[in-house]
Amino acid sequence: MRITRYFGWLIAVALIGLGSPASAQWLTQTNNLKPGWNSVYLHIDPSSATIDSLLSADPFNPIQEVWYWQPALPTGQYVNSPQNPTSAGSQWIPWTRQQGTNSPLRQLTGNGAYLVRVGGAFNYDWKLKGRPVIPTYKWTLTGLNFIGFPVPAATPPTFETFLAKAPGLQQMAEIYRYQGGEFGVTNPARVFAYRTTSVRRDQAYWVRAGENYNQYFGPIQFVQAETAGLRFGTTRGQTQFRLRNTANVPITVTMQALPSEEPPLGQPGITGMPPLLLRGPINTNDLTFSYLDLSAGTQSWSLAAAGQQGSEVEVYIGVNRSAMPGNPGDVFAGILRFTDSLGLSRVDMAVSAQKVSSAGLWVGGALAQYVSSYLKPYAKAGSADELAALLSRLQLAEGTNGYHYERDPSSGRVLVYGGPDNKTGSYLLDGPIKVDSGAVAESFPLRLILHNDGTSSKLFQKIYYGTGLGSNTVVATQESLLLSSQLSTARRISAVHLPTSSGNAPWNFTGNMQQGGSLTVTVPLAYDDQASNPFLHTYHPDHDNLDAQFSSTLERGLESFGVSRQITLNFTAPQNDFNSLTAGTQDLSGNYVEVITVQARGTNTRQYNVLGTFTLKRISEIASLTTP
Repeated sequence: MRITRYFGWLIAVALIGLGSPASAQWLTQTNNLKPGWNSVYLHIDPSSATIDSLLSADPFNPIQEVWYWQPALPTGQYVNSPQNPTSAGSQWIPWTRQQGTNSPLRQLTGNGAYLVRVGGAFNYDWKLKGRPVIPTYKWTLTGLNFIGFPVPAATPPTFETFLAKAPGLQQMAEIYRYQGGEFGVTNPARVFAYRTTSVRRDQAYWVRAGENYNQYFGPIQFVQAETAGLRFGTTRGQTQFRLRNTANVPITVTMQALPSEEPPLGQPGITGMPPLLLRGPINTNDLTFSYLDLSAGTQSWSLAAAGQQGSEVEVYIGVNRSAMPGNPGDVFAGILRFTDSLGLSRVDMAVSAQKVSSAGLWVGGALAQYVSSYLKPYAKAGSADELAALLSRLQLAEGTNGYHYERDPSSGRVLVYGGPDNKTGSYLLDGPIKVDSGAVAESFPLRLILHNDGTSSKLFQKIYYGTGLGSNTVVATQESLLLSSQLSTARRISAVHLPTSSGNAPWNFTGNMQQGGSLTVTVPLAYDDQASNPFLHTYHPDHDNLDAQFSSTLERGLESFGVSRQITLNFTAPQNDFNSLTAGTQDLSGNYVEVITVQARGTNTRQYNVLGTFTLKRISEIASLTTP
């Protein structure tokens, strides 16, 4: 009945003329080690591999032990002096060459401080490749902190220059560093020569600042930012964080997009740098945001001194997925490098995204808002003079070829008599039949159910979503394919304007399901389809497709008509503004076009066009259909 009402509404209106994140960016940190004990602070996360596999990359490496310091201190523990690594009730977790894979410490993590013992008599550059991490520090007032500083590696500042921008820390700080050799008075040694001692990026330091809680680890501080960086994955479109100046003087922070290094062996390949956009000012006319393409260069912010107005700035960054080449699943990764105008900090932020696939279950709806008319414009004349003028305009002459024209006084329409076809009072047409599209009095909703397997799309009348027979979540074509004990949490989604079938057979789309693309499908309604043809009424003698004796089936066009529905979904390409270009991948929208062809006897047809808009939301990313 709902289907019949839909087509009845549609034809009546016509007749009256009325949408897990990839993480694969890489950077190498070089740690300059001396024979004996050294401290290392990691600004990268190399945890994709075990320590054994990392060290086996260089069979001649002289590293004998690695000890990790856990910064979380138990209640009541007080670190009075730099600690030597020990397994007895301390915060140290060791890896030793002798224990190998049986060592308690098996992986290295970012933002971690380590003690490393090097054997032999020569210096060694320990190169570690990992994902950049944003500095995070857990400062404790209960003694010493074992931490590192994100200073530039090539041109590090001295302690005097570095600490001058935080006078409180400079005055109170006790700093100890390791210099190689065995543990003793000079290893670790307290730093006194601030003017001549450089702050090394690869080194961890023991630091204490008395009763002052320290938040200065360099001028650049990130607020509301994830340590792992910007991970857009397959669905995320944009993110935001705050940049804060912690120095007591104004600074300029510069951001630069850099490509990732080659991934380690066994890790996914990288297609290229993600097409990143930086949000700009708002356009007050249309309330859209401008943007800067980060591949075009650098971006800088001038920040006031710490604690003053203007010392922070909010940064919005998005990924333009429409500009990502390649195939679904391709990984894009790179690095955003932040430096300050004082040359005191260098912070590397990882960024990654994955080219999205359209695979999954999409549910939404269209709104039919315009329908083409099928109107015959008849000539009218209000008087004999108007009739003469009308005939002159139409280049018709009274009596030519035997035609005679009269005016119907009640309606004003012009009647035609005589002629070779012996007309007897037919109305005179004034121009071609009008098939223009006009707005409807009220929009009609049409549910859309699409499934995409990553390659092709199908339109369904109904679909089932729930727990399958294997206790996994499935998208199924039959209810019998769901676990009967879990039907209360399952969902059946239906589109009442589409015809049903015993096997729930779908209709195959042609085209591409992507922004700027289109999908087209044809849904036939046979003239003798008792379930869905709107012209066929099984128990009505004038619309049952049977003769007067109810013994023979009539041909198409006598009591019912065939209907063909060609549905086209034109997906809207993103507009040229920040929010449109960085929209997520779970929603799609565009223009809805439907061509309805009514089929009568023989080749006689009549077409109606339906126009509107549609939206789709991906409710599941399951690419495979469960079928009988």
